[in-house]
Amino acid sequence: MKKKIQHSNILQQLATARKSQRKLFVVLIDPDHADTGNLEDIISKAESAGVDLLFVGGSLMVSDSMDLCLETIRQKSHIPSILFPGNPIQLSDKADALLYLSLISGRNAELLIGNHVVTAPLLMQSRVQVMPTGYMLIDGGAPTTVSYISNTLPIPADKPDIAMATAMAGQLLGLQLIYLDAGSGAKNPVSTKMIAKVRNAVDLPIIVGGGIRTPEQAAQAAQAGADIIVVGNQLEENAELVFEMARAVHSLNFA
Repeated sequence: MKKKIQHSNILQQLATARKSQRKLFVVLIDPDHADTGNLEDIISKAESAGVDLLFVGGSLMVSDSMDLCLETIRQKSHIPSILFPGNPIQLSDKADALLYLSLISGRNAELLIGNHVVTAPLLMQSRVQVMPTGYMLIDGGAPTTVSYISNTLPIPADKPDIAMATAMAGQLLGLQLIYLDAGSGAKNPVSTKMIAKVRNAVDLPIIVGGGIRTPEQAAQAAQAGADIIVVGNQLEENAELVFEMARAVHSLNFA
């Protein structure tokens, strides 16, 4: 039976999965794009497909549907929910955990530490598990919402050494996860060459997302060294694809 991620001490479970080379598959849900019917459908399919985690958030939220989205997940699913915030207002105590993102690939001080100072007093009083994450924006071949909103340049896709050195700096700074993201709407996923370069340089769990459109691309990213594969946009267009995506990633656990 597939070992499931529990709601308690998620960060430790991710580290354990990394050490045992167990690959995880994550569905990213943007509350702005998920009305009640569609949300319940993707949650149901995620449960059936054995999805490990649900990330919730977006680079730009234009509605107040975050809490409703998280409440629906809690009512309809046993899968842990993790906030993937695009800004300081995307916080909620209805999630199980929070990716505490420091945009280490950019030079925007607000996203390196400024927003963290603002949110720290709230999070210190919250029950939500905080997971310090080195967030690295990678060029996916097209301008993305996150690059525009963050006012930062992505790491060039053909510069894996820059990604490697940035990830190493994140580990030395004490961050607990590394997230390589080509961004929502990317034409191309993070290259396997870059993933492998970062994998060989750091001991932390590596999350990879953005531009992954096929089960083959998901499997290739995992084979290159990604521990956690994240897919969002493609599943909004075709929720049935979650079964093939999850199967492609999880099949590597039995190789």
